[in-house]
Amino acid sequence: MSSLSFEPGMVPDGPDRPAVVLDPLVQRLVDASAAPPYLHQLGPVDGRQALLEIQGHTLDDFGVDAEFRVAPVGPSGLVGFWMFRPTRPTGPLPVVVYMHGGRWMLGDARTHAGMISELAAASAAAFVVPEYTRTPEAHYPVALEESYALLTWVVEQATELALDDRRLAVAGDCAGATMATALTMMAKQRGGPRIRAQLLYYPMTDPHCDTPSREQFASGYLLSRAALEWYWRQYTDDERELAEPTASPLRATTPDLAGLPPALVVTAEADVVRDEGEQYARLLRQEGVPVTAVRYLGTVHDFASLSPLRDSPPTVAAIKQGGVASSGTPWPTGADGRLDGATRTVGHALLRAAVKDGPSTY
Repeated sequence: MSSLSFEPGMVPDGPDRPAVVLDPLVQRLVDASAAPPYLHQLGPVDGRQALLEIQGHTLDDFGVDAEFRVAPVGPSGLVGFWMFRPTRPTGPLPVVVYMHGGRWMLGDARTHAGMISELAAASAAAFVVPEYTRTPEAHYPVALEESYALLTWVVEQATELALDDRRLAVAGDCAGATMATALTMMAKQRGGPRIRAQLLYYPMTDPHCDTPSREQFASGYLLSRAALEWYWRQYTDDERELAEPTASPLRATTPDLAGLPPALVVTAEADVVRDEGEQYARLLRQEGVPVTAVRYLGTVHDFASLSPLRDSPPTVAAIKQGGVASSGTPWPTGADGRLDGATRTVGHALLRAAVKDGPSTY
C-alpha cells in the first residue's frame, strides 16, 4: 500500500458523541494517512497517479470482461466508456451506468475496476462506466451532459450491445453518486430512458451543509472537510450552478424528486459527508421514492472502492448489498404509486443482507 496520505490527522470524539470504533483494516489505513502529502494538495496529474498506486491493480486482475469503446455523443461528439460484463453471459444483461468517484477529479475505470468488477459479478449485470471529462479539464455540467448522452445512447443501442434496457439502473460512489442521482433527475426532466433503480455510495449532496458529521469528521478520516470544500470549488464555484439540483441534489424539490427510481443509499459512519447523504435519502422518501438507507459502522469515505479495505467486513457487505440492488430485478409500482410485491421482495432482500452483514440500518 502506498504511504501517501489522504487528509490531516485525528480528532477526538466529543463528550456527547458515541465513540467511533474503526474496523482494524480501516484503522490501519487511517493511521498510515495521518500526515501529508494529501491527495488534494498534489494537483490533478500527481493526485490521479497517486490514487492509481494506492489501488494497485489493473483491469486484467478481475474475473470479468472489460472492453473500452467510444460513443459518438456528448458535447464534444465523443464519449469513451468501459463495459464490464460477467464472463460467459447467457443472454441480454441488465445494465448499470456506473459513475466512478474521485471527487470529480481523480478517479477513472482503472481506479474503480475492483469495485465495479465485484458489483458486476455479484449482480450478473453489465456495467457501463463513462470516462467523463474530469476537473479541472472541464467543470459542471460537462461531465453530466457527457454521461447523460451516453446513457441515452446505450439504451438506443441496447440490442447491439446485448443489453436489456428494461432493467436499467444507475449507480456511483462519492462524486459519482452525486452525478448518478442527477442522471435520474435529467431523465425525468427530459423524458429520457426509464431508470429502474439507483445505487448511491456516500453521495456528496450539497457543498454548503453544516452537519454534525462535517464537524465531527472534519479531519483525520481520509476525506477532510477542507478537502471536500476544495473539490467542490473545482467542480464549480458559481453559486447559481450550485443551486441547481443536478449539482447539489439536496437542493431538489418535489418536481425534481417525485417519481424518481427506488434508491439504495449507503453511508459510512466516520465520513464527513455521512449526514448529507442520509438527509438526501430522507428527502427522497419524503417525496414518495422507495428508499433503503444503510449506514456502515466502523468505516470511512470511499470504503467500498479502496483496495486496502477490500477485505474489511463493511466493504464486503456493502458490495454484496449493492450487487442485490443492481441485479436488474424490476422495481415496479402500481397505478397508485405504491410498491408492488416484486418491489417489496427486493427491499426485503436488501434489508436481509444488511442485517446479516451487520451495518446499522434505519
